[in-house]
Amino acid sequence: MGLFDRLRGEDHPRVAFIGIDGVPFSLLDDNPDRFPNFTALASEGSAGSIESIVPPESSACWPALTTGVNPGETGVYGFQDRENGSYDTYVPMGRDVQATRIWDRVTDAGREASVLNVPVTFPPQRNVQRMVSGFLSPGVDKAATPDEFRDELDELGYRIDVNAKLGHDDDKTEFVEDAHKTLERRYEAFEKILGRDDWDLFFGVFMTTDRVNHFLFKDYEEDGENREAFLDFYETVDEYVGAIRASLPDDVTLVVASDHGFTSLDYEVHCNAWLEERGWLSYENDDHEELGDISDDTRAYSLIPGRFYVNLEGREPRGSVPKDEYEETRDELKAELEALEGPDGRKVAERVVEKEDAFRGDHDDIAPDLVVVPNHGFDLKSGFKGDKDVFGTGPRNGMHSFDNATLYVDDPDASIENVDLYDIAPTILDLMDVEYSRAEVDGASLLK
Repeated sequence: MGLFDRLRGEDHPRVAFIGIDGVPFSLLDDNPDRFPNFTALASEGSAGSIESIVPPESSACWPALTTGVNPGETGVYGFQDRENGSYDTYVPMGRDVQATRIWDRVTDAGREASVLNVPVTFPPQRNVQRMVSGFLSPGVDKAATPDEFRDELDELGYRIDVNAKLGHDDDKTEFVEDAHKTLERRYEAFEKILGRDDWDLFFGVFMTTDRVNHFLFKDYEEDGENREAFLDFYETVDEYVGAIRASLPDDVTLVVASDHGFTSLDYEVHCNAWLEERGWLSYENDDHEELGDISDDTRAYSLIPGRFYVNLEGREPRGSVPKDEYEETRDELKAELEALEGPDGRKVAERVVEKEDAFRGDHDDIAPDLVVVPNHGFDLKSGFKGDKDVFGTGPRNGMHSFDNATLYVDDPDASIENVDLYDIAPTILDLMDVEYSRAEVDGASLLK
């Protein structure tokens, strides 16, 4: 029993959640000797690979994981979303998440939550015990609350994110060093708050794992020159998770999860270049740089990752496709996407998902009409700057995958089989004995 519970005279079960952004389960499961703490967690608790969401992008995944509902309810579909009834786009932040976060349910139940480094949480919420926002936050001075917690993080030299630009260098040494330093600072902050033992829910995310995967994952899968540096980084992650597990009181259940999987990247696919090449997309001028530059002859356009929108009359400002031709147009686009092949002859799309099969809720009006879940190796890009080539390469050699996300629960009674991201929130709520309505979430508790 923790100090906080003792002081209040209560005996509620608690949860410590550790996010490992973008870590594929197979990486940890295939290397038991390199990662003994994950191996022990799996053998003594429950573990397995799970599915992510459509689309498997961190900006959409973390709102889904932390609410238990799909983007039609959260209102967040990706790193860049489109304004309703407009071609204007915006980068979703914490206030754009329209569904109830798990820590809000905990707080509403009269319990305390500490939330550290979760993507899409800026600006920080003041209704929780303490919070420092994650990915896309401008800096600790604006991303942390209350003030005394912000000051503590400053003293620790806390970092919001790794310097990803270093990953563009051919020599990854400086990037890896920066990743280790960022990971260490994150762990120090986690350790400090976990040791304080005044929380009911601790929710912290290591996002540096995703960054390292983007620039080194192919080295791991194909025995490249940075393979040992990659595995050494993950040995540190394993060490930190093991230390966290060992430090937790008996009334705390540890949950470790990733928001999506990862795989090697072979080709970047410039989806708007493909649409332009196929006659689906055109622009009003030669200097086009954004969605608003498309012409009224456009029949479809794309936003990352692999989201396709019909330029529908009455929905888009310059919609060219009549409503009575919507189904036919979407079917035509879907068929062309399903037939698209890469330079190596492989199909780009593992499947093409229709809007109504993936999204439902009060905010499905800005949902994409189609989403391509790509086969491993094809990273779907968009951009409106007129990429001439449909297929290309860039500085990254790793990409997100829909399959092979990670879940560990330090409880042998959790059943991790046919699981997806939506099941994590209700499982945590059940572990904490926090009441919720089954109808409020898309997932289901994994407790037997």
